[in-house]
Amino acid sequence: MDQTRRPAASPPYSVAQSAPHQILVCKACKHKGEACKPGFDLLKKLRAAIATADLGETFEVSGTACLAGCVPDHGAPCVVGYRATGKATWLFGDIDPDQPLDELVEFARTYAALEDGWLNGRDLPQRLCDTTLARIPAAIIVTREGALQ
Repeated sequence: MDQTRRPAASPPYSVAQSAPHQILVCKACKHKGEACKPGFDLLKKLRAAIATADLGETFEVSGTACLAGCVPDHGAPCVVGYRATGKATWLFGDIDPDQPLDELVEFARTYAALEDGWLNGRDLPQRLCDTTLARIPAAIIVTREGALQ
């Protein structure tokens, strides 16, 4: 039986990172099978907010395929992730692109300042505390040759 292996990061799902930190915004709806207009709106607004906050050199804001964290027909389907090499990854859901983005920008500042990206949920901005989907530890892959980051 021929079992063709799918690459770990196929082109539709891979997002190249050019800044030290990255904010990912879901822009494809798994429930509707089409582009997510609220996701595109959030992506545009968040890029502008990060640039205005003078974080453009520190963060790249990118759209990505479905992050699988939204609730269909909930009214605020956007999912946002923060990641960086050697840092915990954060995933927030139920983000409304029509609401102020101050807490997303505030979290970006905090996240950039943390060596490992880890903080307690109670230390998050309130709205993000209520919408946290995941805090994933940084991957440390150990091989026979030693630890890889």
